[in-house]
Amino acid sequence: MKFELLPDSVKERFRESVSPIINLCVKYNLNPNIFTSISLLICIYSAYQFGRGSLRLGALFLLLGGFFDMVDGSVARASDRVTRFGALFDSTLDRYAEITVFFGIGYYFVSQHTQGSSTGLLVSMAVFIALAGSIMVSYVRARAEGLGFECKIGLLQRSERLLLVGLGALICEFTLILAMIIIAIFANFTAIQRIVHIWVADNSEKWNKLPADVDHE
Repeated sequence: MKFELLPDSVKERFRESVSPIINLCVKYNLNPNIFTSISLLICIYSAYQFGRGSLRLGALFLLLGGFFDMVDGSVARASDRVTRFGALFDSTLDRYAEITVFFGIGYYFVSQHTQGSSTGLLVSMAVFIALAGSIMVSYVRARAEGLGFECKIGLLQRSERLLLVGLGALICEFTLILAMIIIAIFANFTAIQRIVHIWVADNSEKWNKLPADVDHE
């Protein structure tokens, strides 16, 4: 079931393309958590721009925030500063960043509804369903890994969601709406996809046993 919109090979090539920046950060011994914090602040500003209707500006800052979020993990690995606290800090701020951005987009479409837009309320509902799906994707992975399972698969992971929102908002309002609908559907699908993956992994050992082995348990 391992199918992703952005394969690991594409993500790895992107990391290689920014390796000079990563090496510079390592050279000056910069703390990876700094980039995590900067990413959150940029995403908060992105949410503000979305909320006031500056969709393209919001998109640019969202993509910039996503870049800094990618840098923190790369710097941590390159400088051998991967810690359990750093992983928790990164995941927590990622959730706050995503919630804030979706809130800003939702606020924009709710305000459109109050100004007489017939689609504003429906789109805002799609935004909040997309947010719920996005949170569940992260929750299922965290819960699964807490139980000892590997759970990095999924059709619409965080990087894909950020890219969809950013590119959608850069083009026009309609493509942003389309991006929200796609995320609302496929983020929840990804959460279910991960649940099924863990169910298969949890039962694979039993399925691989011979009938005689099962009978004697």
